[in-house]
Amino acid sequence: MPGLSNPRYRGIFPVVPTTFNEDGSLDLSSQKRCLDFMIDSGVDGLCLLANYSEQFLLADDEREILTRTSLEHVAGRVPVIVTTTHTSTRICAERSRRAQDMGAAMVMVMPPYHGATFRFSETQVRAFFQGLSDAIDIPIMIQDAPAAGTPLPPAFLANMAKEIEQVSYFKMETAGAASKLRELIALGGEAIEGPWDGEEAITLLADLEAGATGAMTGGGFADGIRPIIEAHRSGDKDKAFAEYQRWLPLINHENRQAGFLAAKALMKEGGVIACEAPRSPWPPLHPEVRRQLLDIARRLDPLVLRWGK
Repeated sequence: MPGLSNPRYRGIFPVVPTTFNEDGSLDLSSQKRCLDFMIDSGVDGLCLLANYSEQFLLADDEREILTRTSLEHVAGRVPVIVTTTHTSTRICAERSRRAQDMGAAMVMVMPPYHGATFRFSETQVRAFFQGLSDAIDIPIMIQDAPAAGTPLPPAFLANMAKEIEQVSYFKMETAGAASKLRELIALGGEAIEGPWDGEEAITLLADLEAGATGAMTGGGFADGIRPIIEAHRSGDKDKAFAEYQRWLPLINHENRQAGFLAAKALMKEGGVIACEAPRSPWPPLHPEVRRQLLDIARRLDPLVLRWGK
């Protein structure tokens, strides 16, 4: 039986950026090259349509195109998580069923919310995830992200994991993630199949120490982050610390300065994608932030800077 001691999925599942042309239209050719590069970089799986994929700037039909195109192109080489977040239970369930039918291994969903003030009670959040679980046969990852602003106490999450069939993975991105992961595991035990780190690995080492078995990072340098996870899993904490210390400047610059445009800038520089521009009205990366990003990256020589050349 899948559970904390025998998870179906673990390791590094980076977020796939969405690639656009200069005019803001989807660039599916670059999208496929992006997927190929990320698989070559040593990922254990991928995640589509997350916030770092600019999902909030995509139309519904574009989500369908990206999901189908990506899953068909990956063709089972690695498992793929599809983000299906929506405030409506029905729409989220429909999105999730379509993703499952296209071949998604898991769906990732934030609790229902809208804007800065529309929030829902624990009773309503539980009913939302129960309705989603009833609609699909693949695992649900609950994304505990600051963007939702919805309190998700560890006891509440653990109870949902025990009582709702498909709720079994959790990506922690709120403040104090390691403490929350530790408490979640203590309360939920085997029902917490996948306690995962998020937020571009900025808290990765603390989260691994707390029991995280997976990490959802940015998409640009999985070849640098995967060895940290593997060293920690094998019990070599000195190596994990040394590798984390080595890559932390780049992780930090992505998390605190460049955001989701870091992966696209690195991929453009390395010839993976044709255009790094975000979709309007999101501003482009400041030239100085981009310069510093590349300066840090070149000192580490990640695959992304060599893959397309």
